Amino acid sequence: MKRIAVLAVTLLLTSCSSSAKDVAGELVSCSTLQSQSVAKPIVLGCLDGSPGAPVNALQGPLIINVWGSWCGPCKQELPIFRSFYSKSKEKVQLVGIDVEESSVKAGQNFVLKNGMTWPNLYDADGASREYFGMGVPVTWFISADGTVVYKHIGVFKNEIELISLTSKYLGVKL
Repeated sequence: MKRIAVLAVTLLLTSCSSSAKDVAGELVSCSTLQSQSVAKPIVLGCLDGSPGAPVNALQGPLIINVWGSWCGPCKQELPIFRSFYSKSKEKVQLVGIDVEESSVKAGQNFVLKNGMTWPNLYDADGASREYFGMGVPVTWFISADGTVVYKHIGVFKNEIELISLTSKYLGVKL
């Protein structure tokens, strides 16, 4: 009976541990991002140190995922975005925006540690709140003409959900 109790406790403890493994990421330049001219651009820097982009003028088809390294749910959905991006990068752009971060270095480390291989903008002073509002994770779907066609609040539960929304709102079939 004692062995069964020990086994049960061991299983409970190990099932609660994180099974996520670190995956190598890359600080990608934001120079490939396409934007249009707008009256009041909200320009954010790029986590790789290159010039950023006016976030409110980006053109798609594009998916913008707003995240923070301190956000547990943001980390939870990263495997979904990594898998999605490996299949979709030729058809739809993916851009991250790091918000409410303690430092640019914290955001850079998060990208490198969590396998993010797409461009990531950095909102150093909260300028994007006017455009995106508060709270993470949030994911925006931007059409070719720069129109916001859908806003997904919260964590993606699986890749099928992300693929379905991409098809529905951006017309991109994967």
